[in-house]
Amino acid sequence: MTLTQLNAISPIDGRYRNKAEALSTYFSEEALIKYRVLVEIEYFIALCEIPLPQLNNFDHTLFDALRNIYKEFTAEDALQIKTIESVTNHDVKAVEYFIKEKFDALNISEYKEFIHFGLTSQDINNTAIPLSIKEAMNDVYVPEYFKTLNTLKELVIEWKDISMLARTHGQPASPTRLGKEIDVFVKRLEEQFNLLNDIPSAAKFGGATGNYNAHKVAYPNIDWKAFGSKFVQEKLGLYHSFPTTQIEHYDHMAALFDCLKRINTIIIDLNRDIWTYVSMDYFKQKIKKGEVGSSAMPHKVNPIDFENSEGNLGIANAVFEHLAAKLPISRLQRDLTDSTVLRNAGVPFAHTIIGFKSTLKGLNKLLLNEAKFNEDLENNWAVVAEAIQTILRREGYPNPYEALKGLTRTNERITQQSISEFIDTLEVSNHIKNELKNITPSNYTGI
Repeated sequence: MTLTQLNAISPIDGRYRNKAEALSTYFSEEALIKYRVLVEIEYFIALCEIPLPQLNNFDHTLFDALRNIYKEFTAEDALQIKTIESVTNHDVKAVEYFIKEKFDALNISEYKEFIHFGLTSQDINNTAIPLSIKEAMNDVYVPEYFKTLNTLKELVIEWKDISMLARTHGQPASPTRLGKEIDVFVKRLEEQFNLLNDIPSAAKFGGATGNYNAHKVAYPNIDWKAFGSKFVQEKLGLYHSFPTTQIEHYDHMAALFDCLKRINTIIIDLNRDIWTYVSMDYFKQKIKKGEVGSSAMPHKVNPIDFENSEGNLGIANAVFEHLAAKLPISRLQRDLTDSTVLRNAGVPFAHTIIGFKSTLKGLNKLLLNEAKFNEDLENNWAVVAEAIQTILRREGYPNPYEALKGLTRTNERITQQSISEFIDTLEVSNHIKNELKNITPSNYTGI
């Protein structure tokens, strides 16, 4: 059966394929194979550049041809490697054999045994996967993150003067401004993104148990630690973890996943706030001709984009959580549990991207209902009580909190008139009374 968007098990490859397909370049089986080929080729070239004595005569003009093996890597190449794997039952060894066949085609068979020289499969996996994650972050995640962030920044400016009744514990509270409330999310996202930038993309490279045993026994006079660090950091652009066991300890990758999870949590918080504002009629939503809001109720325009985002980010966080908790734990010098779970590294990224796109779509559909903001403020004059009692404290007025509490904690509706009449009963100067009467729910919004 041919895989299609209708028969795919995961919605990532089905319903949401068009939203997440850019990630297949980094996280698909074909992509993983290609990254492995890249590391193997660059490692061989690095050995030539030492040079090892047996590679001293290797023609460096062939480096471009070698690099073309991964630069021009095709789906057919990936299928060829999978065919080899069906025999070897080892995915990395299949890559090695594939490259050896390429060496035969280039008439450099005498150098084949220096492919994968001294390495274990984790030297390839623990460089290929961090490299794929790093490039997926730079090429896909970061642009989508900034689309959402920059839209929020635009809304901060657009809504900076929109006074809004705040709610703490769900109850009317000191007024705020809509732009400021969106700016809270902007700052939260920026601070987490700054932390994200501080997390290194770490890789392991050191042989079967991390000690360069095979390298050192074959060539004891070479500084293999310096070679490994240079290869990982200069050739691949990653951070070299050392010492390690057979595998990279994944602490940095876990930190990355935890930070991505926190960013998602902030977006979930935003989604829920916007959803609530829509339910309060603070926002209308743009209507697209032909779309249906409810199968039963024709009047409805549901905030489905924010709900979709919340659901997808929740799935992403569940997987990020498992990866971050599981990967740093491995029995003794290694077990294979990291191998199978790392194949799912692209899953939370995909759900994250779907979530970002849905939030962005929802934000772009919002229509400000300014009349509702003003109506709520006008219906909640009690919120200026804080301002009045604070000024009375400043003036040394006796028991101001208690005086305002007696006025506002009743079942009678507090209005501008009742506030004004209360102010008239206060034993303060007319100047102070005028100051108090100039305070309204719309202008009592702080800084």
